[in-house]
Amino acid sequence: MSDSNGPTRRSILQTGVAMSSLAMAGCLSSLGNTGGEQHTVGYGEYETSIDSAAFPGELQLYCVQTGWSNWDAVMEAFEDEYGVSLYDAQGSSGEALDDMRANAQNPTHSAYNGGYSFGLEAMNDDLTTDYKPANWDQVPDDLKTDNGHVTATRQMTTAVTYRTDVYEKRGLEPPETWEDLKHPDIAQDLAFTPPHTANGQASALSVNSAYGGDLDDLDPVIEYHEAIADHGADFRRNVEGPMTSGEISTVVEYDYTGLNLTYNNDEFNEDQLDVAILTGPDGEPGAMSVPYGYALLRNAPNPEAAKLFMDYVLTLDCQELFFDAYVRPIRAAELDQPDEFPPQSAYEAAQFTVDQEELVSKQDDIQAELVDRTPLPGAQ
Repeated sequence: MSDSNGPTRRSILQTGVAMSSLAMAGCLSSLGNTGGEQHTVGYGEYETSIDSAAFPGELQLYCVQTGWSNWDAVMEAFEDEYGVSLYDAQGSSGEALDDMRANAQNPTHSAYNGGYSFGLEAMNDDLTTDYKPANWDQVPDDLKTDNGHVTATRQMTTAVTYRTDVYEKRGLEPPETWEDLKHPDIAQDLAFTPPHTANGQASALSVNSAYGGDLDDLDPVIEYHEAIADHGADFRRNVEGPMTSGEISTVVEYDYTGLNLTYNNDEFNEDQLDVAILTGPDGEPGAMSVPYGYALLRNAPNPEAAKLFMDYVLTLDCQELFFDAYVRPIRAAELDQPDEFPPQSAYEAAQFTVDQEELVSKQDDIQAELVDRTPLPGAQ
């Protein structure tokens, strides 16, 4: 960690992007970035040669956006290397799926990038096509589909980020379990993200698991919302501004969000925020791990450039860029995890996963039930 007067991780990151781009230029010099260059992409039977003359000036992919998962650094490095800019496609995984469905006959984007379960849902709707990017074999088997339609690139875990200065002023102890967040002095400015987003759905299912629920029984999380509703807890789409201003002091999101706020936000000193991985009141798993990934879209524009981008994201150089923003890349075992993450023991005690195929078959109903039954404002 840097101290409050030393170089920030953000400044180190900005320098690192430029250095990484130079390193990638050396490692991938055979790919080039001028018109007419031949690029070898794909894994196994999908390996093929593509021509950069077919690349657009701008490539549109769902959920590739600045300010999220360090995509700004990824976008910059990719453009520097190959001369193709990426459209800043704001929007959640759920919104991307809705747009894919609406434009199924005339796709506007080349690939989907977002919550893994939403990618599976797009596959089931026949919106995706098969492609196995280079390094596909390095992705765990349960985080990719055998048919090559959806491949995970990184994963995040539900966590609680809180203002340590506010907690100290109110005489509050750091939270360890979900029960701790029911305290009126915490719940009064506690925020969740809406359940129709991938991270909001994970937050709800984390609480649900912590109190004994499962994908077929959402009563525990609804009862939890009822217990905190009268104290002022709500749903928020944006948390960075309200956390900075002090409007909210506790947010349930991903570990990435809290760590990024702590170490990559100039508005905070590092000792003003902390990130906790919570269990249930009796030690039940309460931190859902959520994979994020991508899929090539069927009959979409610019598939060649999209394939090159998909290959690039699974290179170790790009995977390292996720770690720079405290996102755990899918190839994390081959890299050094930053010390700023919560202790591994906390993850081991609380983390759980759900079967992604089962989640896909039920998530529309899960989200609809959560929106319909929760008493917390802002769920839509």
